Amino acid sequence: MVPAEATLILTVLNEGSSIGGFLETLGAQTVVPREIVVVDGGSTDNTVEQLAAWNAPAGCQIRTLVRPGANISEGRNEAIRHATSERVLVTDAGTTLSPDWVALMLEAFDRPESPDVVCGFFTATGESFIERAIAHTITPTVSEIDPATFLPSSRSLGITKAAWELAGGYPEWLDYCEDLVFDMKMKDLGLVFSFAGDALVTWSARPNLMSYIKQYYRYARGDGKAGLWRKRHVIRYTAYVIGVLLAIGMLSQPWLGFALVAGAVAYMQKFWRRVVRSRSGSMASMVAELALVPVIVVAGDLAKMLGYPVGLRWRRVNSDLAGGIASGAE
Repeated sequence: MVPAEATLILTVLNEGSSIGGFLETLGAQTVVPREIVVVDGGSTDNTVEQLAAWNAPAGCQIRTLVRPGANISEGRNEAIRHATSERVLVTDAGTTLSPDWVALMLEAFDRPESPDVVCGFFTATGESFIERAIAHTITPTVSEIDPATFLPSSRSLGITKAAWELAGGYPEWLDYCEDLVFDMKMKDLGLVFSFAGDALVTWSARPNLMSYIKQYYRYARGDGKAGLWRKRHVIRYTAYVIGVLLAIGMLSQPWLGFALVAGAVAYMQKFWRRVVRSRSGSMASMVAELALVPVIVVAGDLAKMLGYPVGLRWRRVNSDLAGGIASGAE
């Protein structure tokens, strides 16, 4: 196998429990990149040792750069700076790659539209029931995606180094939502995006509800810092206020309960459909996941409603850092 002219980059931090599975799927690619650049943010486990011990495919060179304290944006920018190929593939160590992920991402670069950005996709997985339930609930399916407006996650992304330079790299002042801001900047610049929905990586959700709540709090805090999705957050606050008012009104007007139930069912439909489409496990497992959907959705929403104003406050205090946000933000 002749390695492809491409650089794959990723950041790691204490990924000792997952890096082995990732490297196994990387080594099993039908096409391997010529170069892999990993930035470690200061792992205290055996992540770096596992990377050093990995037997890379013939012709594929791996380099690990240790940068203690680097956040994910700083790590990605550092890795891309060291990339020697024009085509750069970006993913995360917590994923596993489908066998043809590299091949499909690189094929997309050769499409007639000559894309600057290739948008791969991702599917949900998980070792435990709760991981699968969370992942299936919160992960969109490819049928929900509009390729024209899709903003790719950097767990499955391809960019040219020129596009990265033109966009000024990942925003290093952001600790969450950095890939969305980076995407929006490239959209604003008029760069060409191409959707490769069959180029898949898998990812696992948080292992329990508490860590999931913390994650969504941080996501929403990142939204606030970046000034993203204002309308979405206002709609969420409004919907829950209406729900609380209906619940209070039920005490004197029981018929309002029908409106509350109808609204809740309508809201949950999208998430229930995701679980059904996942076709994961037995029928009993799917029913249990469906029953847990309202808990997962409401817990995530409450976390977002707590995190967003914290981010907005940070943005007001640090307006000099936040600067301009891509016009794609609502």
